[in-house]
Amino acid sequence: MKKGKKIKHLLYLIVALAMLVYALPLISFSGGWSWTSAFGAAWALFAFLVIGAHLHYLLGVDEEKQKTLDRIKAAKIRQLQLKWPEESQRSQENM
Repeated sequence: MKKGKKIKHLLYLIVALAMLVYALPLISFSGGWSWTSAFGAAWALFAFLVIGAHLHYLLGVDEEKQKTLDRIKAAKIRQLQLKWPEESQRSQENM
């Protein structure tokens, strides 16, 4: 991965964490559920989703998944290449 992209995601992660740290103490749930507290809970949930997405990218989970998919694709190509001469030989015998 490019270093610039990781720095960008790290910066966005820090900003999202800062917004969450600032806003969570201001959300009041003491008066029961109201429209204000429901909005605060939804906003906090979305902030956690943003933080999770940036952590997912920074930890490189996609890289591991992509490497696994590349290995599977290479194995399938090898199997197809081994199978190809057998099929062409069978078709020549049938002629």
